[in-house]
Amino acid sequence: MSIPPPPDPQGPYSQGGFAPGQHPQGPYPPQGPYQGPYPPQGPYPPHQPHLGAWGQPFGTHPRQPPVNGLAIAAFVLGVFCLVPAVGLVLGLVALARIRKRGERGKGFAVAGSVLSSVGLVLWVVFLSTGAAGDFWDGLRGAARGEGTAHALSTGQCFTTPSGSLQGVTYDVDEVPCAEGHDGEVFASFALPGGAFPGDAEITRAADERCYALQDTYAMDRWALPADVDVYHLTPTSQSWRTGDREITCLFGNTDERGTLTGSLRNDATRLDPDQHAYLTAELQLNLAMDGMPVAETVEEDLAGYRSWAERMSTALGRETGMLRGHSWPAAAQRPVAVLVADLEAARREWDLAAEAADAGTYYEHLDSGFGLVEAESTVTARKALGLDTTPPVYEEDGGDAGEVPGREV
Repeated sequence: MSIPPPPDPQGPYSQGGFAPGQHPQGPYPPQGPYQGPYPPQGPYPPHQPHLGAWGQPFGTHPRQPPVNGLAIAAFVLGVFCLVPAVGLVLGLVALARIRKRGERGKGFAVAGSVLSSVGLVLWVVFLSTGAAGDFWDGLRGAARGEGTAHALSTGQCFTTPSGSLQGVTYDVDEVPCAEGHDGEVFASFALPGGAFPGDAEITRAADERCYALQDTYAMDRWALPADVDVYHLTPTSQSWRTGDREITCLFGNTDERGTLTGSLRNDATRLDPDQHAYLTAELQLNLAMDGMPVAETVEEDLAGYRSWAERMSTALGRETGMLRGHSWPAAAQRPVAVLVADLEAARREWDLAAEAADAGTYYEHLDSGFGLVEAESTVTARKALGLDTTPPVYEEDGGDAGEVPGREV
């Protein structure tokens, strides 16, 4: 009994297992042109891509390795020359990691290392030549506002870009006072905080304080040229918002296109003790003179002028007391004594003016008082002390004899 072989698992058409004289019946006829689809079925439809060796479809791009972050940081530090030593270290570390991990960014790492190396060399030269000190000095100067109107201090002379002390200015150039200049600073003070008070109020405060402070710097009013007047630099509404509260007092030429040459400073730093003592005594009278009433004539304000005459008498009393109390050098003792006698006589005239019942009487004693104050004895005493002997210029306020003279300076 024979046992037939087991059936082929692939079916009767596999491996040529057909009965003799039979042909397979299917889509592949042994003869004739191809008819029908090829193949009718299969594991790879025409629209489906085959898989490649990396487990990815042949039809897509392979994923790229990431860019090294240290390489980018090194490049940025190198370009901007920020802490070049750090940029160099980051660049070298980035190159090592790129080789080890297969990351991208080698160009960034190399460029950052080279630029940081150059920056490091420049920093070494910068520090070794002293340029660093100049840099920080300039930086501190900018922070303090040097080279601007806010940086001026007492005793400095300066020029402005426009050559004028009118309008608004931000930039100034300090120059030696021996050279031609537009202004010389003699004092400064700060206004209180709060809301911006307005240009008019700031100007009023500047006029009042600056004229009062000029004698602390230029004690000898006789030495001030006739073409010199008091000016000031004040905050604007814009600078006020940034904290600017300072008013700077300065001397300038009354001619807008004119300049000054030489310092006008006359204080304890420039005067000998005798000159300083004389001018300190004379200052008492000058300050009282500045308090002259604003009314142009005595008739308009007799009471105000009488009050002013009292202040003049008091100032003359203080001046003569200070002149008597100082020990003068031999050459100046007699001239100063004669001056004291004239000032005492002038004081009596001012006392009488303060008691005048009418304008006519007031004018009479006023003229006598001024005559004694401006007597030749003042010039003689000044000459003995080595001070300026040219009296300040006075100008009449009008054509009437009854009008009161006022100082230009």
